[in-house]
Amino acid sequence: MTFDPAERIELFHDAINRINYEEIENFFAENATYVSNGVGSLAGRDAIMEAFRGYFDKYPDQTASNSLVETLTPLSGRAVWSVRATNSKTGQPLIREGEETITFDEDGRVVRVDVTDYQEF
Repeated sequence: MTFDPAERIELFHDAINRINYEEIENFFAENATYVSNGVGSLAGRDAIMEAFRGYFDKYPDQTASNSLVETLTPLSGRAVWSVRATNSKTGQPLIREGEETITFDEDGRVVRVDVTDYQEF
């Protein structure tokens, strides 16, 4: 399968913005890894999806946008993003800015996500 990692990231982020769990899950390879200072290091699609569900339970009104999405290699890309959300339990706003590098397998499934937040959240 030939694909553009930047285009694939845009589709992945679109599924996340719509909180479409089925589509989000289909993006991940079964043995994917997700590393973020927010959730730590997660191994496997099931653990990643559990974290996504918990996050969106806490922040159901999240709005996110990309200021840059670029292809780095034939199987990886990078996105620079910002997120605004409200904690559903406390009402406290969340503002995050950062970037992530996403690595895909040959079939276009996400095998690794490395998230870097620009500030503590």
